[in-house]
Amino acid sequence: MTEQASLRSPLGKAIGLGSAKEGVVHWWRQRLSAVALVPLALWFVASLIAHLGGDRAGLVAWLHAPVPAILMILLVGTVFYHTVLGVQVVIEDYVHHEAAKLTALIVLRLACFLLAVAGIFAVLRLAFGA
Repeated sequence: MTEQASLRSPLGKAIGLGSAKEGVVHWWRQRLSAVALVPLALWFVASLIAHLGGDRAGLVAWLHAPVPAILMILLVGTVFYHTVLGVQVVIEDYVHHEAAKLTALIVLRLACFLLAVAGIFAVLRLAFGA
C-alpha cells in the first residue's frame, strides 16, 4: 500500500460535511481578537494599578478623557466578541443535541451582546458625566 493510498478515506470522499474553508474565518477572527486583547488588557491592568487607592471622582475624571474612554469601549467590545467566538466552539464541539446547541448559541450571542451594550453604556455614562 502506498503512502498516498493509506491517507484516503475508506469511503473515498466526505459527503455532506460542509466545506473545510468555513472554519478558517472563525479561526482568524478568534486569533485577531486575541491579538487585539493583548495591548488592551495590558493597558487596562496598568490603568488599574495607576488608580489603586483612588476614589470614584478620580475614575470619572480619568474616563472623561477621550483616549481612556475609547480604549475602555474597545476593551469591552473585544472581550465579549472574543468570548462569543471561544464559547461558540465549545458549544459546537460538546453539545450534540441540535435543538440544545441552537438554543445555547442564541443565548450566548444574546447574553454577550446585552452585556457588551451594558458595559459600553456604563463607560459612556461615566465619560459624559453621570
